Amino acid sequence: MTDLAGTVAAAAGVFAGTNIDDLIVLTVLFLAASTAGKPRPWQIWVGQYAGIGALVAIAGAAALGLTLLPDRWVGLLGLIPLALGVRGLIAAVRSPGDAAPPVASGLVSVAAVTMANGADNIAVYTPVFRTIGVVDTLITIAVFAVLVAVWCLAASWLGGHRRVIVLLGRFGHWLVPLVFVAIGLVILSGLF
Repeated sequence: MTDLAGTVAAAAGVFAGTNIDDLIVLTVLFLAASTAGKPRPWQIWVGQYAGIGALVAIAGAAALGLTLLPDRWVGLLGLIPLALGVRGLIAAVRSPGDAAPPVASGLVSVAAVTMANGADNIAVYTPVFRTIGVVDTLITIAVFAVLVAVWCLAASWLGGHRRVIVLLGRFGHWLVPLVFVAIGLVILSGLF
């Protein structure tokens, strides 16, 4: 029996942790849509869904491939997000300034930006999907689908508030690595 509330909460945490940077990119895209007319808002929405969908599909396929890995070693996959988090923290210490996210001009480029920005998503989703089972994975994917809409709505709203972008840009480079470290430690805790 699955713990629905726990699965939903965990899925929301994983999505938020791996997509804080994407929220910044989406906010910039919605700013561009309102100021330059490109990309159009519908292109941002569809491109975001296409990009996240592709990332989830790749992670799901990778998780299926990992079924060959003995269950007792699955927890070691937590080293991937942990390493990404530590690397991100080191980069944040070395270079506290944040690079400007890329701006896309249409549906395909929005999807491409989402996917290019999503290597961390694959690295985190793969061990999560491998460890939680089929039912919880399906619930997690459904939560991700809902949260993509929430992210787009939030970014659209934030796109009208430049001060918020500055704030996210200032602290986002710390927040994302810390979340990855936490996710990695949770997956590694399955070893003990």
